[in-house]
Amino acid sequence: MKFFKLTIACAALLTAYPSANAQATSSDTLRLSREQCIEIALQDNQSIKVADLEVKRMDYSKKEVLANLFPSIDFTAAYQRTIELQRMNMNFGGQSQTIKMGMDNTWNMGFSAAMPLVNASLWKSISLSDTQILQTLESARASRIDLVNNINKTYYALLLAIDSREVIRQNYELAKLYHATYQKQFEAGTASEYDVLRSSVQVTNVEPELLQADIAVRQCQLQLKVLMGIDSETTVMPDVDLRAMKQEMYGYALEDKRSLRDNTSLRSLDLNRKLASQNVTLQKMAWLPSLAATFNLNWNAMSNGNALKHQKLNPYSNVGLALQVPIFDGLSKLQKYRQAQVQVKELDLQRETLVNSLNMQVDLALDNINREAKQINSSEQGMKSAAKALEIMQKSFEIGAATYLNLRDSEMANTSAQLAYLQSIYNYLVSTSELDALLGKEGAYSTTPASK
Repeated sequence: MKFFKLTIACAALLTAYPSANAQATSSDTLRLSREQCIEIALQDNQSIKVADLEVKRMDYSKKEVLANLFPSIDFTAAYQRTIELQRMNMNFGGQSQTIKMGMDNTWNMGFSAAMPLVNASLWKSISLSDTQILQTLESARASRIDLVNNINKTYYALLLAIDSREVIRQNYELAKLYHATYQKQFEAGTASEYDVLRSSVQVTNVEPELLQADIAVRQCQLQLKVLMGIDSETTVMPDVDLRAMKQEMYGYALEDKRSLRDNTSLRSLDLNRKLASQNVTLQKMAWLPSLAATFNLNWNAMSNGNALKHQKLNPYSNVGLALQVPIFDGLSKLQKYRQAQVQVKELDLQRETLVNSLNMQVDLALDNINREAKQINSSEQGMKSAAKALEIMQKSFEIGAATYLNLRDSEMANTSAQLAYLQSIYNYLVSTSELDALLGKEGAYSTTPASK
């Protein structure tokens, strides 16, 4: 009997989520439901915090674009010291004379203001900012869905590891019991040394499987704590066993609704397409003229000698309109416009391919769920048959009609049947979680039809 599948199932769930800050400092055992694990993870997981900060950053980016609609006001000041005055030669009464022009000190300072009145490109860029915020929100939503899916799978893997360890532990305790019985019988002279050695080998064969089961439990607990963002020294245990999950899970595969409207990949692609379409309009508006209002209030002063004395500031001001009409730029705007159009067509083709792929994935997922539901029933029947066969073999062994080897074969078959039953429940639950993530169900905390 091998236990490699369980270890592989837990190890496959080790993803690249970053470690989170410690939220619990005690070594107490936390018994949590799956919903509680998800709630804690959504609050403390570092990836979710990064996604939320990215949404905030994009909000500031939009406000930056809106700020361009308001007037911009600047203050400038300049000072110049003349080293050599400008000279000019002039003719007075037939004689040439040189005249120096200018003064030693020149001061210029003032305020300038500008405000866009007509700027179609700027107005359109605001709608682009709105779409970019929606993209960031969808990305954050995708991170949450992915985290919920990983929490679900890790929680189910922990249930599988714990229940499987208990099955193997029971098999181990039974093997130890038989070995102890044969040891006493051997000492009393009613059993052979061969029976003692064979029962000892059975105990030794089960010990590595029990150790591997303990490792699988610790791996799943560690991964769950990493996803939840809690202290590594805190022990996390589920508040339910895997067999109890069977009472809640049926009915999912019969669900008729399979809309892709909430799929994160499809929604992100639609937002990209919307952004590309808005970019086409933005490129069109680059050909439109823009109009801005300007205002200037300045002071200047000129003097000789000390630059800080006897300065007289003379004010002057003006207000005006600045019109900019694009005429020719080497067809640069035209090429940008064509690029934007091609991008829209590319995204349309990508969406068609993605929809076909997603529909195929949903069909396969539903087929898997239906098949795994049947596998649960089949494994349950096999488990009952193995338990009945073991009961018969135990009675036969008691009356001497069966050998110890026959008994151990029945025990191992019973253990394998129980593990197969647990594995089938785990496979079903993981498949439903994967389908929830594929359909973009954010609050998929339960696989019961009522929760859908």
